[in-house]
Amino acid sequence: MRYLTAGESHGPRLTAIIEGVPAGLSLTADYINAELKRRQGGYGRGARMKIESDQVEITSGVRRWTDHGRSESLSMSQISIIRSGWRS
Repeated sequence: MRYLTAGESHGPRLTAIIEGVPAGLSLTADYINAELKRRQGGYGRGARMKIESDQVEITSGVRRWTDHGRSESLSMSQISIIRSGWRS
């Protein structure tokens, strides 16, 4: 599996392209968002994790909640950063 990212990890948006995900894998934005939410409460997380709210959107590579074996493109927005008027 290989992935590429663009954007800032604590900025308003992060884009990821993932290659090598097996075709037929069930994948939904709701599942990924639930995992991102669960990650926020993990041991050793800083205060920033408590205020950031990541939301992922699958922009390509998945049709009808199933991976079709090509590269996936994901875009993640951090709602709290967008609302604060973050500037790079």
